[in-house]
Amino acid sequence: MADDDALPGFSSLPLTPELLQGISALGYAQPTPVQAQSIPALLQGRDVLAQAPTGSGKTAAFGVGVLHRIDVGRVQTQALVLCPTRELADQVGRQLRRLAVGIPNLKLSVLCGGMPLGPQLASLEHDPHVVVGTPGRIQELLRKKALHLRGVSVAVLDEADRMLDMGFEEPIREIMGKLPKGHQTLLFSATYPDAIRTLAGAMLRDPVEVTVAGVDAGAVVEELFHEVDAGSRTPALAALLLEHRPESCVVFCNMRRDADEVAGSLTHYGFTALALHGDMEQRDRDEVLVRFANRSCNVLVASDVAARGLDVADLAAVVNYELPTDPDVYVHRIGRTGRAGKGGLALSLCTPREKGRVEAITGRTGVAPTWRRVTPLAGKASGVPQAPMVTLRIDAGRTDKLRPGDIVGALTGDAGLPVAVVGKIDVFPTRSYVAIARDKAGVALARLREGKIKGRRFRINRL
Repeated sequence: MADDDALPGFSSLPLTPELLQGISALGYAQPTPVQAQSIPALLQGRDVLAQAPTGSGKTAAFGVGVLHRIDVGRVQTQALVLCPTRELADQVGRQLRRLAVGIPNLKLSVLCGGMPLGPQLASLEHDPHVVVGTPGRIQELLRKKALHLRGVSVAVLDEADRMLDMGFEEPIREIMGKLPKGHQTLLFSATYPDAIRTLAGAMLRDPVEVTVAGVDAGAVVEELFHEVDAGSRTPALAALLLEHRPESCVVFCNMRRDADEVAGSLTHYGFTALALHGDMEQRDRDEVLVRFANRSCNVLVASDVAARGLDVADLAAVVNYELPTDPDVYVHRIGRTGRAGKGGLALSLCTPREKGRVEAITGRTGVAPTWRRVTPLAGKASGVPQAPMVTLRIDAGRTDKLRPGDIVGALTGDAGLPVAVVGKIDVFPTRSYVAIARDKAGVALARLREGKIKGRRFRINRL
């Protein structure tokens, strides 16, 4: 099913006008392969086992199955979506809300660990129709008897392979064991190891199996391998970034402690680099993701788990600072570039001791490695590309009734800036972030501090 033009349109599927409105809100014109193959089975109430990579449209696929079965007139939790990380749960929650834009009075709660428990307990005083969360927090809320699953008719295990890698098998089994008999189960996984087969065999009933290739069939991802000495990885990485100059890039590290060190070294060279890993506070993680998505940071150095849920369009390049030991992880990493038919670049650093990993990867992908020389950077870097935007943080958000339009109005009204210099705006409960063209960031900051937003003064800082 590589030819998307051959796929049936959404209008040919038995979808309600409310769901079609949500599909339009997500910007889908034609179903992706995973959507075309899975949605008919989902609407029939069948269990589905799907192998599909991030970026394949799987959230909208299972989202249709979830929302199709919701009765908003019944105040009861009717759907549960389990995700491996907070970032992915937040992303899934956002997409499901957009998909449900035409469904009035639908309540969706995102319940994740690492966040204060009190507000989540308060949100469960009235059962949400849909719950999206991480296994550990869902398990905790069930044991506190704050979350009720007796009305669940559909459950989704999203990126189940990562949940097993992270040690969530026991919580998953406990949670699924509390669901009513006869519920529909949808399991989505980027890879299909034996552990997933075992889990699917225990939890799914006669599932429809869907398999989607790991890289967009219309895309060309150039994979280049570079042999380096163990002590020269970071200078070699800096040299590659200067050579290829990607507008946006994710550098993958196998160890979370390396992410901070590599990001710090790249910053010293002059790159706009930030680290993302599981040891960071949630607010710090949110700010990093905001800055990378709004083009205020052009190099993100991340661990694999932390990078789950990244929602960045047109990622120009992926770099393996160190090759993963699992070839499937490599496939998942490089699948983040070259989407929607656009070309991508995957660069890998490899020491002589890691040549065996290259053999395992090429055995998995079936693509012979292309080796290129790289001369590690010596001394200071010059001509380092800068991120085109700068982020301003406003210490006010939804609880202050602040909306994106209020921020745009302040910038283009009293501040006198052209709308073209204003980039992406993100509004959180107590903070808001706006991207400004780099050459206008100083002016924007000064004028916002001198003026007012929605008739009030707020503390504003440049990140």
